[in-house]
Amino acid sequence: MAKQEIKKFKTDSGIPVKRIFSSKDVSNITDNEEAGKYPYTRGLYPEMYRERVWTMRQYSGFGSAEETNNRFRFLLEHGQTGLSLAFDLPTQTGRDSDNPYSQGEVGRTGVAISSIDNMMTCFQNIPLDKVSTSMTINSTASTLLSLYIVVAESQGVSSNNLRGTTQNDILKEYIARNTYIYPPRESMRIIGDMIQFCSKHVPQWYPISISGYHMREAGSNAIQELAFTFANAIEYINTCVSRGLKVDEFAPRLSFFFCCTMELFEEVAKFRAARRIYAKIMKERFGAKSDKSTHLRFHVQTSGESLTAQQVDNNVVRVTLEALSAVLGGCQSLHTNSRDEALALPTEESVKVALRTQQIIANETGVTKTVDPLSGSYYLEYLTSEIEEGVEKYLKNIEKIGGSLAAIETGFFQEEIRRNAYQLKKEVDYNDRIIVGVNKFQDQNDVEPKLNTIDPEIEIRQVKKLKEFKKSRDQAKVNSELSKLERFAEKEDENLMPHIISAVKAHVTLGEISDVFVDIFGRYEPKFSF
Repeated sequence: MAKQEIKKFKTDSGIPVKRIFSSKDVSNITDNEEAGKYPYTRGLYPEMYRERVWTMRQYSGFGSAEETNNRFRFLLEHGQTGLSLAFDLPTQTGRDSDNPYSQGEVGRTGVAISSIDNMMTCFQNIPLDKVSTSMTINSTASTLLSLYIVVAESQGVSSNNLRGTTQNDILKEYIARNTYIYPPRESMRIIGDMIQFCSKHVPQWYPISISGYHMREAGSNAIQELAFTFANAIEYINTCVSRGLKVDEFAPRLSFFFCCTMELFEEVAKFRAARRIYAKIMKERFGAKSDKSTHLRFHVQTSGESLTAQQVDNNVVRVTLEALSAVLGGCQSLHTNSRDEALALPTEESVKVALRTQQIIANETGVTKTVDPLSGSYYLEYLTSEIEEGVEKYLKNIEKIGGSLAAIETGFFQEEIRRNAYQLKKEVDYNDRIIVGVNKFQDQNDVEPKLNTIDPEIEIRQVKKLKEFKKSRDQAKVNSELSKLERFAEKEDENLMPHIISAVKAHVTLGEISDVFVDIFGRYEPKFSF
């Protein structure tokens, strides 16, 4: 009789999983490590959530600035502790709402922001010295931050007192998301300008949130997510150092953004390993002296890719488990996706349930009572070490290629993600990976929920307002600011941020600023395809 083949188990990243783990499987268990001390495996702060729970920052923004303002105030009234602003596709790609290429996309995936008028409306009656704001924007991040600074000034709030984040991670756009505008090296110049400017004039702002989230959503595994994110971080840090900035001057204001998927223990281990890896990079590679420079501060969003259009209420369970792993992993802020996001922008009711999910975890589960509650688990410690080892191997390989920019230009990142995404899709197609309600436990009587819809009149009104805004301004002043911006963009050693701020004060629009940079820097076209 033939011996029955023993099924082999592995994590989503391909790490082998044994039937049971013991001390023999763990070489560097963190018994002697303290939370709040290098290399921070057990957490950034000694007390973690015992002292203060994570920031609950629900991702919002859709339609008009008026609607987004209403949604912000709704969430703040229901206990949200930080704002997170999503922008529509035209805004992300440097086009005003009245641009012919914007037609049909205005206000669809986020709020339409073309002018200082739009930004003023978006934050009407929201005191910017009392809230922190995260803006998911990349190519046009410099303009959106400039608009935010000018809005704050109109409220009498100094830029010194502004708290928040601009995502501003352009490298992952070339890898996974594609809302780039300018070529990589020119984009890196603008990001360097922002980091340098913020270190002096907006000291409480995080000018960049280096993102693994979108690479994970595109199909990478947990090890690739960390490795590619840290490779990009190294590129950004090198850019700043090459400008003469000292690491300890800017590193404390670098932040990160990760995804959290359904493989609970691997995700917890991923966050623990991430802190350890980053601390070592900053201390050993860049010679950081300040403890704050070695801190990995990160925001987590639950996985949009894990949400299903079938049986949408199941998504509440998925989001809950993903949020729990983010908390057990020690995140600093968290967004929980809404149950209906696989179908549409979420309704107010769905958003409220998503926020309540965080509040229940924080207040009812008891997981915040002790720091790093899963530490000492042989399985978890094994996963933490295996992820660290896998990330280090990738980083060495990327270094051999020539760093992150070279890896992007040769398509290395993109090919690695494509392969993993293909493997995941095969596993679902062949039922090797079960997705409840999709390839197993289907419900033929599944009822589609009531969905949020975007009124097409929003685009019409937005375009009309923008045209009126442009007619009412001092065109001579606008032209002067555009000429100055063009002149300074041609000077590689000129920081562009003060000039962008000056331009938006003169009512120059986001699209006009972007067009200047396109004229000087060009528009990026990838040199490879798959």
